[in-house]
Amino acid sequence: MAEYAILIYTPASADPAEITPEDRARLERGARAEADTGAMLAAFELQAASTATSIRGDALTDGPFIEAKEVIAGFCVIEAPDLDAALEIARGNPALALGAGIEVRPVFGGFVAGRSTG
Repeated sequence: MAEYAILIYTPASADPAEITPEDRARLERGARAEADTGAMLAAFELQAASTATSIRGDALTDGPFIEAKEVIAGFCVIEAPDLDAALEIARGNPALALGAGIEVRPVFGGFVAGRSTG
């Protein structure tokens, strides 16, 4: 099966610490449901973009790499037979109902702790 990254975008000013307990529970239920299908390989929520440190050459800067209206708030990696199936899985992500944008991208290659991918 092919692997796909699902990238979840929110406004750059969004702070995950400000998510209501009800919305957090909704997101966690969605993640558990995906994990239960066996499609989800990994999922991570990122801290606010303001906590990022960017590296470019020898320079370190606080904040995200570029100025943007939206930033990646989290991502997951799933297995699906094809792009259509991956899109269907992504459409079920409850972050969409909370105003997030989602990008689905095929994984080219990589590794997960002792396991080849791609």
